[in-house]
Amino acid sequence: MSDRHAAWLQALAEAGVADPAGDLRRLFDWAYAQGQGDPAPQTRDRPNDWTLYTLEDAVKARAARQPVSQIIGRRAFFKHDFEVTPDVLDPRPDTETLVEVALAHPFDTVLDIGSGSGCILLSLLAERPEATGLGIDISAPALDVARRNADRLGLAGRARFRRSDWLAEVDEQFDLIVSNPPYIDAATYATLAPELRDWEPRGALEAGADGLDAYRVIARDAPRVLAPGGTLCLEIGHDQGRSVPALLAASGWRQITVQRDLNCKDRVVTANLI
Repeated sequence: MSDRHAAWLQALAEAGVADPAGDLRRLFDWAYAQGQGDPAPQTRDRPNDWTLYTLEDAVKARAARQPVSQIIGRRAFFKHDFEVTPDVLDPRPDTETLVEVALAHPFDTVLDIGSGSGCILLSLLAERPEATGLGIDISAPALDVARRNADRLGLAGRARFRRSDWLAEVDEQFDLIVSNPPYIDAATYATLAPELRDWEPRGALEAGADGLDAYRVIARDAPRVLAPGGTLCLEIGHDQGRSVPALLAASGWRQITVQRDLNCKDRVVTANLI
C-alpha cells in the first residue's frame, strides 16, 4: 500500500494538482466507503480490492484534473451535501456569503436564476420552513441534478425547477431573487485552471468580453418578477464591486449595497426598486 500511495501522490503532483496529499486523502476516504460494500474485509491499512480498484480509477480521473467533487459526486455547501456532476457548477465557499446575505432579508417566495445544482435555493428553503421557491436554468441536465438534491433533502414539496432562458419562462413574482450568474470575462476564462475550464459548464462561468452580460439581463428583466418591497441578491466577482452596482443603478435599481466575503473581497450586491 505504501508503494502505491507514493505512486499516486507522484502522479497527482506531476499532473499539476495543487494539493496532492489532501486530494488523495479525500479520494481514499470515498473509495474506502465504497469498498465497505464488498464482502472482503478491509482496514484502512489493508484496503480490499474493491477499494483499491476504485481509488486507482479516482486517482487517474484527478490526474486528468477532474475536480474531486465530481469524482466522488458530492460537495459540502452551507449546511448540507449536494450532488455534483459535470453539468453543474461546483458549489464554492464564496457563494455561502450569498446565502447568508439573502437570509438577512424577509421572504416567503424566492427565485434562483441559474440554479445549477440548486444549492443556493435549497439552502435558503432549508432555513425558511414556510418558504417556497423556483429554480430556473437553461440546462435540463442541471435541473435534473437540482431535483435530485431537492428530493434527497426533503425539499421537493417546496422547491420547483423550470427550464428557462434567463427569465423568459417566468411570469410570477417573488419576494427574493438570488443568483450566482456567470461573471468571468472571456480573456480570463482562457487562463482558468483545468478543473474549471475543462470540467465545469462554460455557460455557468463565462459572461462575455467584460464579464457583465448576465448582470445586464438580470438588471433589465428582474424588475418584472420582483414583488413590491422585494430584494435582489447577486454574487459578483471580487473585482466587480463598482461595475455591477453602477450597472444596476443605471437600470433604475435603488438601495444598492456591496457585501464582502470572509476574505474581505466584494462578493454580494443587494438592491431593490424602492
